[in-house]
Amino acid sequence: MRTLIVGVGAIGGLIAARLRAAGLPVWLATRDDQSATLLRRNGLRLTTANEDVAVDTPNVAELKSYLGQASFDLIVLATKAHDALNIAPTLLALLAREGVLLPLQNGSIPWLLGQKLGNEKILGGISNFGATMIKPGEYEQRNQGNLLIGELTGGDSERTQCIRRWLGQAIDVRVSQNFIGAVWAKLLLNCSVTTLGAIAGQTMRQYVATDDGRELFQRTYDEALSVALASGVRPERMIVEPIPPGWNERGVMNCDVKNCEYDAWLQQLLDGYGDLKPSMLQDFEHRRQTEIMFINGHVVHLGKMFPIPTPVNAAIVSTVIAIEQGHVVSDLLLLGEILHASS
Repeated sequence: MRTLIVGVGAIGGLIAARLRAAGLPVWLATRDDQSATLLRRNGLRLTTANEDVAVDTPNVAELKSYLGQASFDLIVLATKAHDALNIAPTLLALLAREGVLLPLQNGSIPWLLGQKLGNEKILGGISNFGATMIKPGEYEQRNQGNLLIGELTGGDSERTQCIRRWLGQAIDVRVSQNFIGAVWAKLLLNCSVTTLGAIAGQTMRQYVATDDGRELFQRTYDEALSVALASGVRPERMIVEPIPPGWNERGVMNCDVKNCEYDAWLQQLLDGYGDLKPSMLQDFEHRRQTEIMFINGHVVHLGKMFPIPTPVNAAIVSTVIAIEQGHVVSDLLLLGEILHASS
């Protein structure tokens, strides 16, 4: 299966390194020729808790150089969300007749691409890898992780199983028959774990140890879950059950957030994500545009449609934009300010 990975950041680089280490042919597409030259010269290096992986990358070039020159059975789109929307139509010209585009972005990106390009060309993907790009070509993998794929309309298919078997030679690949529920399961955590950690400049374990951090985590998660359920989606289980202990159908916790059942649920999240550096914090550090409008911003947008109040997520969006624009910097004290602004 001829495979092209577009975007060689943290996730794209990790997957590429694993495929090359497994001896699978893979082509890489970069933003510019300078990046491609660097990767051809230095290859890819992936560091984990148990091993170091170093591979060469002979098949890497600037994306536009592939146009009219090659076709692929599978294109893994591993760019940021806003870039994915811009370049995805171009990628259709690189797909073989039965080829599949596999976007790995957060939120509604697969469905937006399906509307533009046709669901028959799109397969949904979710990366559950804890990955960091140290510098171009050098990456860290902080958890075992897996790649979850699925049809946008739900159910299973021959193509999902074919791609699972192909990529499964190098990484853990799983198929979800409720892909929209899987997307929401990750979105719930992105809204709370990732975004709040980026705003605070801390890991989840650090910020939920504070009263403001714990309360804001709960309120952010509860709003997002209320929107998901109101939209008719049943989030899938990932590392925890998506509906926390004490939740009721009105979207209100009916027990003290400090009770032992909720604490145990929260501890499961900490065990899985508590020490990971938030990817959005990496965006802040490198002055890159974040995906906030596809994460908490998506919750706010859908909340207006149903309608479900989302004052906490709206305040979070405003705070992230302020950090992006350089008006404020990541700080734990911002969590308390968000609580005050949304109360």
